[in-house]
Amino acid sequence: MQTFGWPEAYFILRAASWTIALTAIAFVIGGLLGGVLAIMRLSRVKLLRRFAAGYILVIQSIPVLMVLFMSYYGLSAVGIELPPFLAASASLAIYVSAYLAEIWRGSIESVPRQQWEASASLALTRGQQYRYIILPQAARISLPPTVGFLVQLVKNTSIVQVVGFVDLMRAGMLVNNATYQAFQIFTLVGAIYFAICFPLSRLSRHLEKVMNASRSH
Repeated sequence: MQTFGWPEAYFILRAASWTIALTAIAFVIGGLLGGVLAIMRLSRVKLLRRFAAGYILVIQSIPVLMVLFMSYYGLSAVGIELPPFLAASASLAIYVSAYLAEIWRGSIESVPRQQWEASASLALTRGQQYRYIILPQAARISLPPTVGFLVQLVKNTSIVQVVGFVDLMRAGMLVNNATYQAFQIFTLVGAIYFAICFPLSRLSRHLEKVMNASRSH
């Protein structure tokens, strides 16, 4: 029987880099899409508001695992076969977009109404109001929940193993199947998840304290 040693630990560490890469790609793409959806949710055009609301409602109402199954197995059933990494990235980006859109919509709506009125009195267009007045303030408000959501995203990447992608969790399971030394292996896997998520959690709490302190003045 194979024993758990440095080569196996290195394999797990390399898989952790894929977990980080997957998280980063899903967060960036999902964030861009989520930003557009947040603006659409607040649009004066009824059709755009309804489309964005419907998209968010559908995505938030189904498990992200279902989105992953549809992206990988569903599309392959109609002749479109995506590589596991692409299917996983697309599925997580869709999931991220729906949740960040709501976080950011709430942040935009948290900006005092007087800011809209003051910028309108300066004859700024709707786009200029967003760019120069509203979004900078909304971005500060949204930072703590956005970072908190990023922590959840890191942990949710563990589901991508169902399509055969070797992320951190999948690497741990593969090594465990070969060595049967579950305690050492999953202690290492848990420690790596902790090393990734703990700084982000602390950052989220720090930003929350800073935001609360700035609002109290």
